[in-house]
Amino acid sequence: MSEPAKESGSKLVCHGCGTELEPDVAHPFVCPERHADDVDHVLNRELDLDGVTFPREAAEGEENPFLRFRRMLHSYRFARACGDADRTWVRRVTERNGDVADVDGHGFAETPYGRNAGLSEAVGLAKGGLWVKNETGGVAGSHKARHLMGIAMQLDEAQRAGLVKAKPRLAIASCGNAALAAATLAKAFGYKLDAFVPADGDATVLAELKALGANVIACDQQPDAPPGDPCVHRFRAAVAEGAVPFSVQGSDNALAIEGGETLAWEIAAQHAAAGGAPLDRLVVQVGGGALASACFQGLRRARELGVLPAMPRIHAVQTEAVHPLDRAWRKLAQETVRLLERRGVPSPGEDAGDPDLAAFLAHEGAAAVQYALEIAPKQRSTYMRPWKEPVKSAADGILDVETYDWLMVVRAMIETGGWPLVVGEKTIEEARALGNDPGGVEVSATGAAGLAGVLALKATGELGSKENVGVIFTGVQR
Repeated sequence: MSEPAKESGSKLVCHGCGTELEPDVAHPFVCPERHADDVDHVLNRELDLDGVTFPREAAEGEENPFLRFRRMLHSYRFARACGDADRTWVRRVTERNGDVADVDGHGFAETPYGRNAGLSEAVGLAKGGLWVKNETGGVAGSHKARHLMGIAMQLDEAQRAGLVKAKPRLAIASCGNAALAAATLAKAFGYKLDAFVPADGDATVLAELKALGANVIACDQQPDAPPGDPCVHRFRAAVAEGAVPFSVQGSDNALAIEGGETLAWEIAAQHAAAGGAPLDRLVVQVGGGALASACFQGLRRARELGVLPAMPRIHAVQTEAVHPLDRAWRKLAQETVRLLERRGVPSPGEDAGDPDLAAFLAHEGAAAVQYALEIAPKQRSTYMRPWKEPVKSAADGILDVETYDWLMVVRAMIETGGWPLVVGEKTIEEARALGNDPGGVEVSATGAAGLAGVLALKATGELGSKENVGVIFTGVQR
């Protein structure tokens, strides 16, 4: 196999400092300029869509999203630039999916999506609909493995290209589903994995990780430690020592986002096939932020390719226990309003509620986004700071003390007219109870947090009965 060509049609550019990675980088995961400054060094994938046709239906034998949507993946384009034929990629992904199935009982395939009549009635959308994407039956029981599959394929391709001589050790920081997904794929692909988990992590999850062969490392918060998640600190130290970040956060591995985009592309295709009115809103639970970032970017690409007539309004959901994204959005939104006021743009008013503030930002569009993208990345800690005193929540999978992919999620809300939703424990429990319907869905509290956001919108009178709203049941109850 030859070295990659200089043009693959997919490039990674840091939104913080503008650094662009060369196309032959074996591990295009983080910005090489990432260091101890206050710049938000996160790589964004810029994809040339010229000549790409969105696969509205899966071709025979391509139900695996990493086959169906391969032409929109960096790892596929990297392999093609290395000289691989399309059929070679198809064969390798098919083989690897078989390896995943050997470990987990099944591999990657399209997951269910559709209008849930019972939930539509329950949340006041009887004339429209509550549309559910159900990831509880995905690989390792959640959406997390989607984020990691593209990374695993990139590692394989880099080794075949001769750019990497041996399989590196992988590392991840997680409290549950992400670590299980990582351990499942690591075993399937033949990698060693260090999983940095909370010291008080769920015993069932820890036992499953060990059974999958992961090296489980429990992390306590030390009195003299810097602010933030101790698991993330230990994970990043391991990466600094040579481990590959097998992370579901785009801030630690840029290719985690494109794997999550396959979920958004499926939603776009499935909704179009259903023939209903377009989604008015997509309500997505947020911990580290990669899922919401991937959904926004995936739907935006689907719109560029003519599948969506318009973008839905994006709402990010966090808990009352921990909500750093809400704090960041609120500060950035208020500063943007003041900036535009100085330019002569009428303010929505000091007492404007979130819907009015969001409508103002969306109306100003390019000016608001320009501020967010030019100013905020240069002073990350002004907006995104670790949550100092996290407390317990039933939705423990979204208690990240930082929203690592925060800026893209803020951009998603600004561009689409959405705003963050902070939900309490009562609403989370109500959502879990509603989500576990007689149809056999067993969704966790974390997995149902998007539905909790819909309930919050209903409680404030924001939902119209004719609206169509999407949510994602992200993980199974364990």
